[in-house]
Amino acid sequence: MNLTIQVKLLPTMEQESIIKETLKNYIQMVNGLVAEFVVLDKLEKKTSADISCAIPSALKAQSIQDARSVFQKYRKEVFKAGKIVSPEGKTKTVKVPVLRKPVAIWNNQNFSIGEDCLAFPLWINGKAAKTKIRAIIPERQKALLENKKGTLRITKINGKFIAQIAVDIPCESSHGSSVMGVDLGLKIPAVAATDKSKVRFFGNGRENKYMKRMARAKRKALGKAKKPKVIKKMNNKEQRWMRYKDHKISREIVNFAKANDVSTIQLEDLAGIRQSARTSRKNERNLHNWSFYRLSQFIQYKAELAGIKVV
Repeated sequence: MNLTIQVKLLPTMEQESIIKETLKNYIQMVNGLVAEFVVLDKLEKKTSADISCAIPSALKAQSIQDARSVFQKYRKEVFKAGKIVSPEGKTKTVKVPVLRKPVAIWNNQNFSIGEDCLAFPLWINGKAAKTKIRAIIPERQKALLENKKGTLRITKINGKFIAQIAVDIPCESSHGSSVMGVDLGLKIPAVAATDKSKVRFFGNGRENKYMKRMARAKRKALGKAKKPKVIKKMNNKEQRWMRYKDHKISREIVNFAKANDVSTIQLEDLAGIRQSARTSRKNERNLHNWSFYRLSQFIQYKAELAGIKVV
């Protein structure tokens, strides 16, 4: 199973400047290649020798692959749009995709992971040099990173450089025979019931609603005080808290399934849940900003790692 492990980087001021410039050059290069393919209306064979940019050749080769991928997706969208005609007889227009978020990607042959660092090539003093960057790697992540690694993707999230490493993790084999159903909600975030009549409730809906209500009140006060930066920072904090809660609930659900010899988890169909769910007017706001999908995804990937099928 493929997972993405996120690692926080701690570069020096000099390294931070170099990484920032590398990410900027990378997306400019990809955007330039995509624009060139669009003008030609076809993919053109390119090599790193065809690109003049102050970044390592490994990144040049990867940028060509990314540009080809972006252009192919664009061509598919154009093809689909040609088949969609509005009542006025107009076809849908497709914008040429442009990367805006700082990012750069190294393949698995061009980076290595140490005890508390990542090493990958950067452009320093006119040449490529494999550079060690300090990183925060908890023990659990170290264990996961021992598996077969894919690409290294570096981006900037909330002002911090984050390394996203794809790993291929072997799944456990499940010998269970029971089936368990899981329903999601607001008052009770998740309810699980096995075919042997064992039921358990997960999460605290009252606590979640209280946290969201307090966050809305603070945002309203900060909005009146005209402090958008503080609002953004607070929003990030609220999202991190909700994400942590979803991770905790999904882990508890999978542990409950393993303890009850469950081989299959049946998740409710989330399509149209916000239209079909019954709730009071005071809970309606929570219903529309609650991430049911994220919790279901966390349950699914944790279950699959444990060898439990999810339908």
